[in-house]
This record gives sequence, C-alpha cells and structure tokens, in this order.
Amino acid sequence: MIHLERISRLFRSDEVETTALTDIDLTVEAGEFVAIMGPSGCGKSTLLNILGTIDRPTDGRYLFEGDDVAKEPEPELARLRRDRLGFVFQSFNLIDELTIGENVALGLAYRNMPSKEKRERVDAAMDRVGIAHRRNHHPHQLSGGQQQRAAIARAIVGSPKLILADEPTGNLDTENGAQVMEILTELNAEGATIIMVTHSPAHADIAKRTVHMLDGRILTSARRAA
Repeated sequence: MIHLERISRLFRSDEVETTALTDIDLTVEAGEFVAIMGPSGCGKSTLLNILGTIDRPTDGRYLFEGDDVAKEPEPELARLRRDRLGFVFQSFNLIDELTIGENVALGLAYRNMPSKEKRERVDAAMDRVGIAHRRNHHPHQLSGGQQQRAAIARAIVGSPKLILADEPTGNLDTENGAQVMEILTELNAEGATIIMVTHSPAHADIAKRTVHMLDGRILTSARRAA
C-alpha cells in the first residue's frame, strides 16, 4: 500500500535550516498495524503528516497504492484524503459548537452521496465505537475517552483504507486508552491498515510491527512475534 523511498524533510527560515527527516525508507503492506516510536522531536509526527499528505517531503518518493503522491497537485491530494484516509489526533479536534453526530458527519462533508446514506453511515460509525447514545450531545458533555471514540468514528465513517493515528491515547487514562486500542485492533482485524504514533511501549506491542525513530531517521523496524 505504502512505499517511501529516501524521504527527507527540511524546514527553512531566513536564518535556520532544520532537518526533520533524513532518507526515510518504509514499506507498509495493506492490512498492517504499524506503531512508530521515538523521543519527542525525532520526526514521528512529521512522518505521519507526510503519510497523510498534510505535508510534503523536500526530497524522495511517496508511493500510495502505486501512485507517486509526493508531487501531486493539492486537489488530487484532497481527494486522496477524502476518499482513502482517516485521521485520529491526540487532541480529538472536535468542534465544540457541533453535536457529536455533526462532528462525525464531517468525515463525509465532501462526499457526493444522498443525505439518507450519510445518516446511515454516521449512525453505523457511532454504533461501531459505542457512542450512538451521545449523538445529540456536544463535545464538552463527553469524557475524554468518549471524545476520542467520536474522533475515531469521524475517521472511519468514510470507510478509509488507511487510518493514521497520532498519539490516540496520549490524553487518556489507562482504562480509556485500552478501550481505544481495542477499537483500533478490531478495525485492523476487519481489514483497515493502521499507522500509529505512540510513546507507549504497551500500546506499541499491540501493533504487528514497531518502527523506532531517532533524529529524523528510522533505526529499526521489527515485527511482533506471532
């Protein structure tokens, strides 16, 4: 599904040049669950942003299902994000003024489909993560764990092929973090490819493969023993 070849990312200002990623080579097969670990500032989130086409590499090739998307125009990348990617963030990124159902429906905002189908998809996604009864509540009325489940529902409502999760348990207590990991594991078992940035060794161990990064480079990539 994903193949990165010598991906580098430099950030330049008038006085400073910072290297965030250097010569990243990474292949992720369809159906994998990959955890990315490393100390703060090592390039994990930058790599995830490039995988999600939110950022572009300075150099290198990014093949997504055989297409080199590193240099695609923004309208093509927007369609890729809309149709094939789902995002889960540490800070939930829910809109306070909208109900939970309306927040989840944002995952279909640019899909050309009948309103009835959108409602059915939203209902199914919310039921899938156990928050259907919170449809008409607002984010501030939910616990952190419920908000993250709402964020996961928004990510999966469009049936994406790839889910990118940036510290999805970082703001949660142990119990809620375990529930989120259980949902991600079930989604992976159902066929979704998941790439997750995490600082938690216990949660990384749930993934099928762990990639360790340091100073903008991949140090190791190891599969979990069956």
